[in-house]
Amino acid sequence: MRRPVGAFLALFAILTAGLSGLAAGRSNAPLPGWVYAMLPAAAKPASDRPTPTGPIIYYRDPDGAPDYALAPKKTVSGKEYSAVHASEDVSFEEPSPDTMPSKAGPGKIKFYRNPMGLPDTSPTPKKDSMGMDYLPVYEGEQDDDSSVKISAGKLQKAGVQTEVAERRTLNTMVRAPGTVQQDERRVSVVSLRFEGFIDTVDNVTTGTHVRKGQPLMRIYGPNLSSAAAEYLSALNARPDAGISNQALKGARRRLENLGAPDAFIGEIERTREVPVYMNWPAPQDGEIVERTAVNGMRAAPGDVLFRIVDHEVVWVMVDIAERDLALIEVGQRAVVRLRAYPDHPFTGKVTVIYPHLKAETRTARIRIELPNPDNVLRPDMYADVEIATGTEAPVVTVSSSAVIDSGERQLVLLDKGEGRFEPRAVKLGRRGGGVVEIKEGLAENDKVVTSANFLIDAESNLKAALKGLDSGEKSQ
Repeated sequence: MRRPVGAFLALFAILTAGLSGLAAGRSNAPLPGWVYAMLPAAAKPASDRPTPTGPIIYYRDPDGAPDYALAPKKTVSGKEYSAVHASEDVSFEEPSPDTMPSKAGPGKIKFYRNPMGLPDTSPTPKKDSMGMDYLPVYEGEQDDDSSVKISAGKLQKAGVQTEVAERRTLNTMVRAPGTVQQDERRVSVVSLRFEGFIDTVDNVTTGTHVRKGQPLMRIYGPNLSSAAAEYLSALNARPDAGISNQALKGARRRLENLGAPDAFIGEIERTREVPVYMNWPAPQDGEIVERTAVNGMRAAPGDVLFRIVDHEVVWVMVDIAERDLALIEVGQRAVVRLRAYPDHPFTGKVTVIYPHLKAETRTARIRIELPNPDNVLRPDMYADVEIATGTEAPVVTVSSSAVIDSGERQLVLLDKGEGRFEPRAVKLGRRGGGVVEIKEGLAENDKVVTSANFLIDAESNLKAALKGLDSGEKSQ
């Protein structure tokens, strides 16, 4: 009889304990004391987490589901949401020195400095007027006036990026328009030094290609005939006639001064006769670009009867913008593309940089000489010119975005590591391809800031200004 009663009492106790535990779990209430007496393990906490501090900022699902609430709330099964305090929430802000767990730091703390860069320090932790904690300064940290230190969190938020100064071959391509022009040294005109008459003009017209010595016209000139007769008389004179060799040279020189060709003088010496007409030859190879001579016309001394241009070599006159003029040097290689032949580039060199600028366009003119054996380059053609400037020697360069140009001086921000940056004055050189040459101020492999550098520069200027203000107040 006693054994069944004992079994019944044990079963009743187990059921009672289970129901009590279920009710306590739903209400998040503490378990009864007799449970802890019977089960000592239940009295131990599930984890060693520190006691949460700070105000309750929200409530989360007690079963770990991704559900949150700003006010107290219960689940469908009746369980209350767990409160989350400020100390339990995930934070991306840097913890203050007071809340940071103690660990091996970079060294012993020397003092605490103002978080805004003001010239104020403290031997003990403190806050400024806005409630911001003073920042610790450890032994061994560099703290000079020329640099500024920024926390890693601020650097990440500002998007600061750096790069290493490298040696590159800096070749800047200068592009400019140009026009094809004739070579001034390859132009000649045909005119007479005496008054003459054109008997006939050969079958040459404007655009005809002629060779040097080719007859252009047949002319008659009284002065030329008189000089030719005088020269013939000197040639035919007997040795005892008293005509010296000097007189013979003088008669020949008169013919030469009138422009008589050597072929005309040679004919007189060979035939011992004075020709009535003379064939006037072309002075050079080239194309006739102007013809004013016609049959039977009277030609005065100096009248332009023909104009001949040799197009074997032509000029390309290029207008260079004033800002690019410093990059251009005589002897640089240039590639010329005619708009009439865009797929046929021509290569030449810069031969002349003209000394004056055009005031209307603020451009300087340069000359490029090109061979033209096929005569495809014609005067007044439009051309697009590319001039490769720079040298083959590598130079120290950084991205153009790394340079802070105030107009009076140029700066870069040198990354010294551990969040410390130093403004460094530099001297710039050539630019091109998104990079700029650094002549002075940086060495190869120096790390500089390329993004958000204006923010760091502003903080550096603020630090310098505040230190200057502080030193001024102390001097008073």
